Amino acid sequence: MTARQPRYSKEEFARRGDEIYESQVRSQVEEGNHGKIVAIDLETGDFEIDSSEIAASDRLEARHPDAQIWMVRIGSRYVRRFGGRTKTAT
Repeated sequence: MTARQPRYSKEEFARRGDEIYESQVRSQVEEGNHGKIVAIDLETGDFEIDSSEIAASDRLEARHPDAQIWMVRIGSRYVRRFGGRTKTAT
């Protein structure tokens, strides 16, 4: 198995991913999918949705074996969150 090499700098990777999500994908996926993951191929704009990052990326890679994948959690700025949550008083 050959390791996939990135074709873009980190900054360009993020810029392209955000641009494709906002301009092509977001309007198609937001309704009814809050919290799910969108895996987007930066080269083709194709995408897959799943609650699992691995499942979404596996399906996308099945169609595009050399995909450069950007992931977005629908309805959030972050795919993952590290650290605890602040409890609110009730």
